[in-house]
Amino acid sequence: MTQAASNSPITSPLADLARDVGVGVSYHSTEGELVHVSRETILKVLAALGIDLGENPSDADIERARRAWADKQWSRLLPPVVVARRGEFKRVLVHVPHGSSVNVSVELSTGAVWPCAQAHHLVEPRQVGDQLMGEAAFAIPEDLPLGWHRLKAVNGERVAECDLAITPNRLSTADKYVEKPAHGVMAQLYSVRSRRSWGIGDFATLGDLAQVSAQHAGSDFVLINPLHAAEPVPPVEDSPYLPTTRRYVNPIYARPELIDEFGYLDKDEADEARQLAAKFHELNHSAEEIERNPIYAAKLKVLRAVHKVPLSEARQAEFERWLAAEGRGIYDYAAWCTERELAQRKQAREQAAAAKADKDGASETADAPELVPPLGSHEDVDSLREEIMHFHLWVQWIADQQLGQAQAAAKEAGMRIGIMADLAVGVHPGGSDAENLAEWLAPAISVGAPPDGFNQRGQDWSQPPWNPHKLAEAGYKPWRDMLRTILRHAGGIRVDHVLGMFRLWVMPRMESPINGTYLYFDHEAMVGILALEAELAGALVVGEDLGTFEPWVQDYLASRGVMGTSILWFESQGDQPKPPSAYRSLCLSSVTTHDLPPTAGYLAGEHIKLRQRLGLLLSDVDAEDKRDLEWIRKVLVAAKQEGCFAGTAAADMDEEALTRDNLPPIDVLVDGLHRFLDRTPSALKCAALVDMVGDRRTQNQPGTTHDQYPNWCIPLTNAEGEAVVVEDLPSYPSFAKS
Repeated sequence: MTQAASNSPITSPLADLARDVGVGVSYHSTEGELVHVSRETILKVLAALGIDLGENPSDADIERARRAWADKQWSRLLPPVVVARRGEFKRVLVHVPHGSSVNVSVELSTGAVWPCAQAHHLVEPRQVGDQLMGEAAFAIPEDLPLGWHRLKAVNGERVAECDLAITPNRLSTADKYVEKPAHGVMAQLYSVRSRRSWGIGDFATLGDLAQVSAQHAGSDFVLINPLHAAEPVPPVEDSPYLPTTRRYVNPIYARPELIDEFGYLDKDEADEARQLAAKFHELNHSAEEIERNPIYAAKLKVLRAVHKVPLSEARQAEFERWLAAEGRGIYDYAAWCTERELAQRKQAREQAAAAKADKDGASETADAPELVPPLGSHEDVDSLREEIMHFHLWVQWIADQQLGQAQAAAKEAGMRIGIMADLAVGVHPGGSDAENLAEWLAPAISVGAPPDGFNQRGQDWSQPPWNPHKLAEAGYKPWRDMLRTILRHAGGIRVDHVLGMFRLWVMPRMESPINGTYLYFDHEAMVGILALEAELAGALVVGEDLGTFEPWVQDYLASRGVMGTSILWFESQGDQPKPPSAYRSLCLSSVTTHDLPPTAGYLAGEHIKLRQRLGLLLSDVDAEDKRDLEWIRKVLVAAKQEGCFAGTAAADMDEEALTRDNLPPIDVLVDGLHRFLDRTPSALKCAALVDMVGDRRTQNQPGTTHDQYPNWCIPLTNAEGEAVVVEDLPSYPSFAKS
């Protein structure tokens, strides 16, 4: 495999500086080969983290930079933040002029003060500028309560404070599901419509799905795609995994008619809103690709009308309390949305003027809402800016309320967990978080995946990673604020690419993923804070731990109470499928995932046929299909030996004679594979909604763009390709069996 890397290891002092900062100088490929990262890549990644050494620094330049990095740490009285585990010894290092005294204490969130005892710690003093600095260690009391506190150090007239997070040694929220496993449904919310949806799934549909899943399928949770916000006005990004912000939600999922103030629209506005809704209701029964832009434009038109209805005194007070609780984050986000919308309106005005001047230009049809209202040539922009800003604050409040109502409906239906949210690995490089959180990100590098057998050129996801050092400087506040917001209306959270809390594959922006390396994070802090916020919220954490990782990572996550992910097709022991008894108990197990076809499509080889049609398959198609079918045979044999097909049409199948064209009935195989998972000790077992209705189409084909394949736009359909709405689900035998 071709690698843009050096033939020999990078030597000191550059290697030493890179290790100090957390930039990888080598890694093992998926084939186990040790690959050395190029000097050029290391220098560019260091520059992205704020250590710019130029293109060809001397060893003396690098040594000076390394000393400056260490001097910065020694100049601090306290570190920027301390993350400790409850019940375990943790020391904090303080730096003071050599020979001077220092006192350290903890002020709890309750106001109580606990002194910290000095711990034995002998190191040589260090010359920092013209000051000889000493280092002392203090022990954090082991029985402090969980939560966020303040650490204070006093050194003569010098006083320093920093945040102190006391995290659970082990997240306890999954324990009851290890003892009594839970079953759930996973679905792409946009694809699941009810008869009253606007052609796309929404928060009300989510509540309906939770209700029917609990009542008819005995489900304890619904795992959905990320609900993160896309662009504030059309055109919008289809992928839920490339949002503009991960903290706030996408208003496209709001149901306008369910807002309290909708009932106070005047008759003409209400009639127009209902006519728009009726038009999009027809799309709920279409199997065609979901087009977000016209749907979102129509919803925004109605939402803007409802926004103009004055709130009651009680509702206004509720809105203001919500804003106060959200703090600066919601205002920064709304301000970004406002400027983006104003720019779009200006562009719409210019396009309208150009179309008017062009006699051959086609006009919009009368019943199609404009994607965004054009900016008037003489409009009071300052007044409009204020109005738009208030609208985006308000619409996030409305979306938050409706998401909360969906979780309440899930719990009232008897679900033990309810909604399980999904956290994307990153954000769009041109989005709100990329701008508002820029000081804590590293925009000059991009997150992706290293080369492997499936993607031999690697992957560039275009997302800017956290700068681990700037994030620590901020006391991890952007991380904890995001987690708190997402967990507010969820009984659990799935963390996409949880390995990113340990290390991320990064590359200089606009360069090939081959020119990348790993950026390392303080996983003890990242995972600890995740566990703390989940424990305080009473929520489960599931880490998507698929892909390339070091073996100890899964053990570490399990030791912290973070569940893993097991996909039946990927679980093996040597060249054989893993038996049910060998599955982890602390994990969520499913047959498939959103990056594979539904099981009916997988058994038919759709993942191979699609890649061949798109020109993504680099190996011989027949050889690929043969290898894949051989593995499917082994999995079906394992399920048969476990008795999962007993009493069905697949009970006597001849595995050796199986081909793509003579498989037993697909619904029988799908049901049997889920029975196989039921025999595992996994705390959570999850069935894909697409499998429960016989759907075959792929939701997402990794490594493609929309002009190649309509990723994230495929509605829920049955085996005959007919659209399925929530109200239909109880009529599907596999739904009731799950």
